[in-house]
Amino acid sequence: MATATLVDPLTLPIASTRRRRKVGPDLIVLSAALLWLAVVLVAAIVPAVFSSGDPTALDPAMALRAPGVDGFLLGSDHYGRDIVTLLAYGARMAVVIGLTATALGFAIGTLLGLVAGYAGGWLDMVIGRFIDMLMCFPGVLLAMIIAAGLGASTNNLIIAVGISAVPGFARVMRGQAMTVRSRLFIEAADSVGFSPWRILWRHMLPNALAPSVVMATVTVGTSIVAAASLSFLGLGVRSEIPDWGQLLALGQPYLSSAWWITTFPGIVLTLTVIAVSLAGDWLRDRFDVE
Repeated sequence: MATATLVDPLTLPIASTRRRRKVGPDLIVLSAALLWLAVVLVAAIVPAVFSSGDPTALDPAMALRAPGVDGFLLGSDHYGRDIVTLLAYGARMAVVIGLTATALGFAIGTLLGLVAGYAGGWLDMVIGRFIDMLMCFPGVLLAMIIAAGLGASTNNLIIAVGISAVPGFARVMRGQAMTVRSRLFIEAADSVGFSPWRILWRHMLPNALAPSVVMATVTVGTSIVAAASLSFLGLGVRSEIPDWGQLLALGQPYLSSAWWITTFPGIVLTLTVIAVSLAGDWLRDRFDVE
């Protein structure tokens, strides 16, 4: 007579089976995303690797050349500048603003959320109302308002985009801090007389930081999009070397006759944001962040 063996469902390797089933296509997509991000970073650091041309040199005789014509791989703009050269040199501004604005939003938002989640009471209420007020505006709209008030410069653009990222970081960190605050080791640290600042920085922050780190990765992509949007609207930095958002704006009048001026910057911007998002998803899975 056959006997049935009971198996604890918690011991079944469901997650690992699912992970093995997805590892093939996921690994390929992730590798492609990381490779693209590496290309963007190299272009931002050493743009001459991709083009030896001068992004500030104007050649009206070579204006509006189609892709593949007269040595222009991706065509030329209405000033005769090589699109590849402009994209390579424009990557520097995108990376700088994406990283620094995210770092600014991360620092301010993490501090506000950590203090609010640990302190509670009236301080939590004040910080919470401030964050709710900022979240009444979409991120790009908030950055637009700040940039219009501060004026056009690189620092002001970073401040505008960074502040627009503060509410998201603050809410995530506040939730994590409230969860960590209820753990026994925090109560033990408080009972032995550790100062609040020591508890915050030595005990709470390391145990509540993982979701914010994952969010920071994704925020780099949204910051790049926000900066490009402000540049497209004329609120970004005006320089001899246009960034990706300015390229989109400059090519708009020629969309029907010289589509490549806007199409290729749009593709580069889209691929960069998608690659950053995929990297953020990978980090989320690594940290097991829900």
